[in-house]
Amino acid sequence: MVTGALGSAALVLTSFGALTAQATPAAADPCGFYETGSDAYYNHCTSDGSRVVIKVEVALAPDYERCVAPGKTWLGSASKIQGAYYVGRTC
Repeated sequence: MVTGALGSAALVLTSFGALTAQATPAAADPCGFYETGSDAYYNHCTSDGSRVVIKVEVALAPDYERCVAPGKTWLGSASKIQGAYYVGRTC
């Protein structure tokens, strides 16, 4: 009897979790470096309009710095770009 009650409670909680996950809207692009299935991006999240310098880490090629404006910047193929980060200065 106790096992049946626990199983029912688990089913209710699992169902609730599934409904919660489906009701959540899609997340916006994250700030900083991120990848999709095929592309690499850097999203500079700011409200002051600043442009910043990022370091882009490239597979089998020299890394480089790049100035990016607010919003999403395409960096290249996800298979070639290993990461990117803010270096601490504006441009």
